[in-house]
Amino acid sequence: MKVRVLGAGIIGLACAEELLRRGHQVEVVDPAPGCGASHAAAGMLAPAAEVWHGEHEVLDLGRRSLALWPDLADRLGVPLHTAGTLLVGRDRGDLQEVERQADLAGRLGEAVEPLTGAEARALEPGLGPVAGAALLPEDSSVDPRAVVRALLARVPVTATARTRADVTVVATGASLPAPYSALVHPVRGEILRLRTDDPPARTIRGWVRGEPVYVVPRADGEVVVGATSEQHDGPPVPTAGGVLRLLAAARELLPGLDRAELAEAIARDRPATVDNLPLVGPVDEHTVLAAGHYRHGVLLAPLTARLVADLIDHDRDPAWVDPVLDPLRPTLERSPR
Repeated sequence: MKVRVLGAGIIGLACAEELLRRGHQVEVVDPAPGCGASHAAAGMLAPAAEVWHGEHEVLDLGRRSLALWPDLADRLGVPLHTAGTLLVGRDRGDLQEVERQADLAGRLGEAVEPLTGAEARALEPGLGPVAGAALLPEDSSVDPRAVVRALLARVPVTATARTRADVTVVATGASLPAPYSALVHPVRGEILRLRTDDPPARTIRGWVRGEPVYVVPRADGEVVVGATSEQHDGPPVPTAGGVLRLLAAARELLPGLDRAELAEAIARDRPATVDNLPLVGPVDEHTVLAAGHYRHGVLLAPLTARLVADLIDHDRDPAWVDPVLDPLRPTLERSPR
């Protein structure tokens, strides 16, 4: 088929790459490719660390998509960082957050290794004093900017549509075109990028007196620190308060970051839905949504691409729609919170 993909973030580009591999004619339309949430994302491939109470469907989707990431990364020539995630609590109150997260992940079948504070510091010598920790060894991470660059080298992107399409895939992040715009709402996330000669060996997700923070290392000495979360009506911009909170929490967990170079402060809107689940499926005879991925866009990119391509291969047959992701599911009739 002739397929038009609206949006050249990691979701739209992954869909386009998969469709091209299956022999479809694909045109991606985006005046600013790769500049949305994908440009800010930390790139955690961490279903266990991301699972929240009441969001078990996200864990299942994340597991399915994580299994697809090695093939995608190998195809694109982008490395995966596979050292796992270390959950840490600065004090006893913070350790309760670690224990709740670890207990939930363990009850859902994820590998979890509880650690004392001393054991955590032996594993990550750069840690400051912490009350305790838990290792999630199966989590990974990837650099979304590197993924987007690799996808852009494979996928044709234009600023405006040039050809007729049989079907349109809408993957425009937090701003969907009418009549679908009400299905998502923006949640601002602020992210910092630091450069250091002493990065952690793995992703650190911690709580510092109740303040959540994560630190994601890259192979070149960059570390990504995030992320705030705020619903708002204005443009997504980094704020002094958000930057201060992130730096204070990250430096307390990893004191060596005090000497790191602050390379970037950035903010983007996450595309959230009312039930925090993505929208992947047909909404009319010629339109498929691939949207609403909220915190999980990077993790769910290969699974979304496969689901969208399967739908198009089977002429948008409803039998190929995952009911959990159906853009027409009844839970979306409620108003956004």
